[in-house]
Amino acid sequence: MVDATRAPKMSVRGLTRRFGGLVAVNNVDIDLHEGEVHAVIGTNGAGKSTLINMLSGEIAASSGSITLEGHDVTAMPQPLPEPFQPERLRAGLRPLAAALAAPTDEVQAYQRYYGLDLPQHGRVHSRLGRFQSDGLDLVAQLWLPPEPKATLILLHGYYDHMGLYRHVIDWALGENLAVLACDLPGHGLSAGPRASIDDFAAYQRALQGLFAEAASLDLPQPWHLCGQSTGGAILLDFLLLGEKRPEPGATILLAPLVRPRAWGLSKLSYHLIGPFRREIPRRFSENSTDAAFLDFLRHRDPLQPRHLPTAWVGALARWIPRLERAPRSPLNPLVVQGEDDMTVDWRHNLQVLQDKFDQPQILRLPGARHHLVNEHEDIRRRYFAFLSERLR
Repeated sequence: MVDATRAPKMSVRGLTRRFGGLVAVNNVDIDLHEGEVHAVIGTNGAGKSTLINMLSGEIAASSGSITLEGHDVTAMPQPLPEPFQPERLRAGLRPLAAALAAPTDEVQAYQRYYGLDLPQHGRVHSRLGRFQSDGLDLVAQLWLPPEPKATLILLHGYYDHMGLYRHVIDWALGENLAVLACDLPGHGLSAGPRASIDDFAAYQRALQGLFAEAASLDLPQPWHLCGQSTGGAILLDFLLLGEKRPEPGATILLAPLVRPRAWGLSKLSYHLIGPFRREIPRRFSENSTDAAFLDFLRHRDPLQPRHLPTAWVGALARWIPRLERAPRSPLNPLVVQGEDDMTVDWRHNLQVLQDKFDQPQILRLPGARHHLVNEHEDIRRRYFAFLSERLR
């Protein structure tokens, strides 16, 4: 018989988990004593798996606390899975449209490593495959709910790859959106010189290739577009200077790049160094308030570039004036910008966006840095609520 007067082995207070605008588990309190047996009962979608996954540490709680034998384990990280083998994974990839419905062992290892397996979305099917752009194999990934209402096409930032974007993918799936993302040329699992490009037009060709994949997969429209930093720059280029877009959806710009911070000094350095050096060592910046993310980026992400190619800086220098000369657009993107962003010249960039679009909807976040996709949970919750409200 259980002695209920003894301290519980595990105690839960106010445990809550949100996925975008969906509250999957709401304010749960429970005490678990040694020797007790509990059953969690509910209909499909009631939050049973989400609750168990939070108790086991598989996914993080949005709020509330979990104590185990008197110790707060709410934010205790799980041990990282064994690293996957990028070259072995690339070698086994098929075209995205022909990718196997059941992921291979290599694909599953990759998804587990970056948290892209998303166990809280048990009915979502995913596939990882490749498509061609400029003669390069680019790697794309699809997450498909049973009956999605629309599609989110997701573009990552410079040095990034889609493996780092699980929070946005999680939010979008919670909004019942299909999600299609790719690693840009020279990034992540995609082919090409690492983090380098000769002309930003190559990014537009990659985006058109991603649109072609979305069409071949018959993904539901409207197609919403979302880009972080350089991904946002690609979308700005497309909106202001590119080809006719698919059925109009929302465009989400997270800390979009128009001009980097201290751009005058960067241009001078490029003109002085560029003729003599093809690359310089990368300096990792404190671009998020999430210390665990920054540590993972520096020390445990095998897909992180370690150098800044001067060719990319030259391509950026040619692109910026082209964008700033672009004609005004009647479109109104959704813009999220951190006020502690030390990567882009965000005040200048917001002024450019206000000049180029009729009425861009802008959310400024005090305390947020540049890498909004991997900012602290409280910051993500604020801008996801902003986006969810405007996508309805």
